[in-house]
Amino acid sequence: MIHNIKEEEIDNKYKVAAFYSFSPINEELIPSLLSQIRSLAQEHDLRGTIIIALEGINGTICGSNNGITAMHKQLNSLMLAPPLDIKFSFTSKQAFRRFKARRKNEIVTMGMDGINPNKFSGKYVEPKDWNAFIDDPQTLVIDTRNEYEVGIGSFQGAINPHTQSFSEFPRWVEKKLRPLLNQKHPQKIAMFCTGGIRCEKATSLLIKEGFEEIYHLHGGILNYLAEVPIDKSRWHGECFVFDHRVALDHSLSPGVHRLCFACGMPLSPEDIQKTNYLPGIQCHYCKELFSDDDRDRFRERQKYITEIKNRQPSNNNWPSA
Repeated sequence: MIHNIKEEEIDNKYKVAAFYSFSPINEELIPSLLSQIRSLAQEHDLRGTIIIALEGINGTICGSNNGITAMHKQLNSLMLAPPLDIKFSFTSKQAFRRFKARRKNEIVTMGMDGINPNKFSGKYVEPKDWNAFIDDPQTLVIDTRNEYEVGIGSFQGAINPHTQSFSEFPRWVEKKLRPLLNQKHPQKIAMFCTGGIRCEKATSLLIKEGFEEIYHLHGGILNYLAEVPIDKSRWHGECFVFDHRVALDHSLSPGVHRLCFACGMPLSPEDIQKTNYLPGIQCHYCKELFSDDDRDRFRERQKYITEIKNRQPSNNNWPSA
């Protein structure tokens, strides 16, 4: 399924495609598929990451419209079932520094056996129906993303599991969600994530564990922002993305957050104004995490980045913060 935004005023801009499919991939096909993907990415100067596993494909790539179309066509030739769920957005700068295609055990790491969204997963809720669905007091809404992602934006009233990685989600379900359901007795559970892949796998987990009436936002936050007008939106803040744009606003344009180059945490304009923020060296999240030797290395790296940007102002391989 393709989720589009309006392709207005995108001359000289890069196209970003985020996609996944929980469609089984034959073990014998993976080496040749990775080789084909790498060759195609080099031919079209595509950058980003594509992950292949026995359970399917997951990726986010950035490049020209022709390049994105060529990769989409290549992946569609696999006759994936279900087909790729793909979202597009645009940016004036290349969103990634390099291209990687690799084999992994899972396309999104949960670390549990027997979780198969291709065989059992929750029911989709389309973006146009999401507001009414989560407004229902009998619906328990769960944000399946990580703590730092939730911190810069979410749907109002959504439960934050306070996880640092998706692999912590199963433990949260067992330790926290079960007692919560015994307390609240909701009729439905609705989950969401950035592009749909984590919440889809999370629904598979809950169904396997015996939970009922499980739903998830089709296409994730990115699809919701693309299809729901801002004046009708229940979304608050920005949506973190795993590339140089850092976060997107409701128009799917790069937002105001920047990354700390030391620890990788997203920083608001207010965070950057704090006295303990040193560009490329530390922020208030990591000021106690690193040694003086670490900060010396970060300082040298930052000097190099600054020199590159001064010599090549048009070079967009480096983030702007």
